[in-house]
Amino acid sequence: MDAGNRDALILPVPPEPFALIVSAAMQGGPDDVLQRALRHMGLRPERVPDHDSDMAAQIAPPRFRLTFGSISILAGRADDRALDLADPADPSTSLLAASLPRDWRDSGRCWLFIPEGGGETGHSPGQASRMREFFKMMVLLIDLFDASHLFWSPARLWSDAQQFRTAIAEMLASGMPPVLHLIAFRRSDTGEAAIMRTRGLALFAGQELEALVPKGWTVAEMVRRLSRLALDMMLNGPVLGARTTRGLAAGEWIGLTPGPVTGNRQPTVVVEFGRGD
Repeated sequence: MDAGNRDALILPVPPEPFALIVSAAMQGGPDDVLQRALRHMGLRPERVPDHDSDMAAQIAPPRFRLTFGSISILAGRADDRALDLADPADPSTSLLAASLPRDWRDSGRCWLFIPEGGGETGHSPGQASRMREFFKMMVLLIDLFDASHLFWSPARLWSDAQQFRTAIAEMLASGMPPVLHLIAFRRSDTGEAAIMRTRGLALFAGQELEALVPKGWTVAEMVRRLSRLALDMMLNGPVLGARTTRGLAAGEWIGLTPGPVTGNRQPTVVVEFGRGD
């Protein structure tokens, strides 16, 4: 997983979450072939006018509205803005065991999927249900498009598409979110110290995590601890007050302190690691 020292600048994420896939099966061809394939998957495609919504403007025409269960999404080939945001060579993009081909953005291979009916973020029944239905649809679309890679915009994170599909299928069966596929863990150096932050957690819990890296700790040790905290917040909600809990190792404790909301920065929980009785 990419959690290296490359975060001198964290670029903003788009207000509406989206998934972008690199397709091996849908690199062109007549629109009626694509619509027929979508109908066979039970996704009820409808053509979307060019100026249907601000979200639709992020997708190169032709655009489609797909419906599955209680959720609808906008779909179509990704435009240059989305491709630039997902650029794996950008220092602010993270990769989880994913190495994209050089021609990943060529020949109309990239498809964008934006869930509609937003407005709720953080830990709420409505948001949880919306995201669950969206991920159900993405399992179908990964298969239909024979996707090789998937980009999840709230985390600015690339994953292997089949690994993402497997992780989502396990989540739908167990109820346990695949944290490493939905949240990026970013390390940055600040002079003599190093800090690790999450990105993408706020969509599910309303807060991000930030922790000073103790001297001698590896990236893997930090991710192991922060991912467990992130999972707890995704399942149980945000941290509402300062508290201390036991850590993973004997004698280890973890302090959690919600920080103030400042400017347009996501609400953050400051995490402190320590040892002692």
